[in-house]
Amino acid sequence: MINWIPLQEISQLDEVAQLSHSLPCVVFKHSTRCPISSMAKFRLEEGWNFKADEVNTYYLDLIQFRHLSNEVAERFSVHHESPQLILLRNGECTYEASHLDITVAELRECFESTF
Repeated sequence: MINWIPLQEISQLDEVAQLSHSLPCVVFKHSTRCPISSMAKFRLEEGWNFKADEVNTYYLDLIQFRHLSNEVAERFSVHHESPQLILLRNGECTYEASHLDITVAELRECFESTF
């Protein structure tokens, strides 16, 4: 089960970036109006195999918080996509995937190869 932490304030991005120096952080940008985004979220939750102390997981409703989604793209130098999964380490994006390329297996592979 994923323990989603909602991203709702720009100030949280500073906290996430800082925290990612000691614990990897994942941000899932989700469009609540998009069936592909819903499928990607379901696949993440269904296959999740990370322990709670391995990674912090953040959920961003980009319909409600579009300004925050734009700030994520700018701050972490990623092209905006929806849905999108972003892995942060040491304050930087080290992996991102979008649409049906979002898989737990791929995240796990990237997670283990860069840690």
